[in-house]
Amino acid sequence: MRVCGFWIILTVAIVALTVSVSAQDDSANVSSKIVAMEKAWNQAFKLRDTKAIDSLLDDDIVLVNDDGSLQSKAVFLQIVRASKPSEEEQVTPESINVRVVGDVAIATGVFSSKGAQNGKPFVRHDRFVDTWIKRGNGWVCASASATPMAH
Repeated sequence: MRVCGFWIILTVAIVALTVSVSAQDDSANVSSKIVAMEKAWNQAFKLRDTKAIDSLLDDDIVLVNDDGSLQSKAVFLQIVRASKPSEEEQVTPESINVRVVGDVAIATGVFSSKGAQNGKPFVRHDRFVDTWIKRGNGWVCASASATPMAH
């Protein structure tokens, strides 16, 4: 009886460990995908590729601008469409951390922007929080906000 109980406990422990490792692997895979999509969003913005941006954003996304105003996906895409691509403009992630909880992933980090506005060059750093949700077999950004950093 003791041997049978041992094997049952061992089997349960192995199954639990396998499920735990599998969940960690899934979380790491999702994190990698989210980081890649964050970088794709930055590149698409630089190139004014509204088709690529459209595919990354949920239709009901809530965009919170650095002045606190809210923006819809349609308005954001319209602004991107109206802007001209610039070789000088660069949006680069400096850090990205992703936390995955089920079908939600929270990406936080810092990105830098370089470019020219009204003929004057600028460099700025923003801290961002983007919330990604699983839709079908893929992920889309459902909420995004950026806050300028003073230093």
